[in-house]
Amino acid sequence: MGTWRAGRTQLHRKRYSTVRNTLATFRTLAVSGALALAAIAAPAPALAVGEGPNYDGNGQITTSKLATYDQMVSFLKDQDARQSAMELEVIGQTVKGRDIHLVKYISDPAKPTILYLTQQHGNEQLTTEGALEFVKHLGTGKSQDVLDGVNILIVPMLNADGAMGDVNFPLDDYLAKGDRNMTRYNAEEVDLNRDHVAKVQPETQALHNNVMRKYNVDYMIDLHHQGTRSQRDGELVSGSILYPTTPNADPAVVEKSKQLGAVVFHNVDSTGWGHLGKYLGGSAETISRNGIAVEYGIATLLFEMRGMSDHYLDGYALGLRSNGYLIKQTVTTLTATAAAIADGSIADADTSFWDSLATQTSRPGEEADDE
Repeated sequence: MGTWRAGRTQLHRKRYSTVRNTLATFRTLAVSGALALAAIAAPAPALAVGEGPNYDGNGQITTSKLATYDQMVSFLKDQDARQSAMELEVIGQTVKGRDIHLVKYISDPAKPTILYLTQQHGNEQLTTEGALEFVKHLGTGKSQDVLDGVNILIVPMLNADGAMGDVNFPLDDYLAKGDRNMTRYNAEEVDLNRDHVAKVQPETQALHNNVMRKYNVDYMIDLHHQGTRSQRDGELVSGSILYPTTPNADPAVVEKSKQLGAVVFHNVDSTGWGHLGKYLGGSAETISRNGIAVEYGIATLLFEMRGMSDHYLDGYALGLRSNGYLIKQTVTTLTATAAAIADGSIADADTSFWDSLATQTSRPGEEADDE
């Protein structure tokens, strides 16, 4: 047993060096590259994510620079044609009949698998933009070591109707200008992240029937956005993270979730521009972070990026000048966690930081965020 562990440690160290180089390449591309979508380019990353730049009535809240549903689908189909390791699957349809896509990189079903889920809430799109950038990076040929060690699943836009503002209720009071307004809810004004027990909506049914029950998922990161005024230690955060907090979650699953969070925290918070807090979340199992952990025994992590793409409340949406750094934060999160699972180093992730990580608070003028 000792010889096996020593051999495994040497293998992990060797692979870690290679994967670390891959992660560095991803980060460089995330800073310098623009999204490979028709006429869509992210602004350059800000120097300090948590503290700037804010909207404050001076920036422009617009959806004109964000990928539409059709642009996203065109991009995914193009990448599917270009990338031999990638497979694109339709897992269901939204209320309005839009196909819901799953991006798959599966080299060996026996290997660990991570699922990245974005845009359960339609007005939280920059995580989707980051996921598309990540897909592009995976096709560069510089990520083979990662793809050899981990299976990757990506649902890049679960709530396409909400993202396109194609809903059965008015959005007249929403703030964003541009091509369309975007809403948290699906077309029937249902919060999809409260439907993981009843599973009434077609979007959540597609996720559970054709992803969670079909693939052997080990880890999941559920990517969201929160408001703009949350802070930790007196400084605005660039985002916040949280593991399952329902008492029904297996302690071993919670520990693996905390390890996933450790990888995210140490790769984002250590950059000098990222500043993460602990999210204040509830224990309801209708929320994917809790419900999926309990139902499937999957390690789950919530990541709430700062600022939304549209909202009806001041203080929740950010201007387009903030897009670049939040996309960069998303790419860093996805590349770091995929690399840590691929080389096995996630098993050694130190979770003690959770004991001292302060729960974020809200500055005056903003209610507590709701995942």
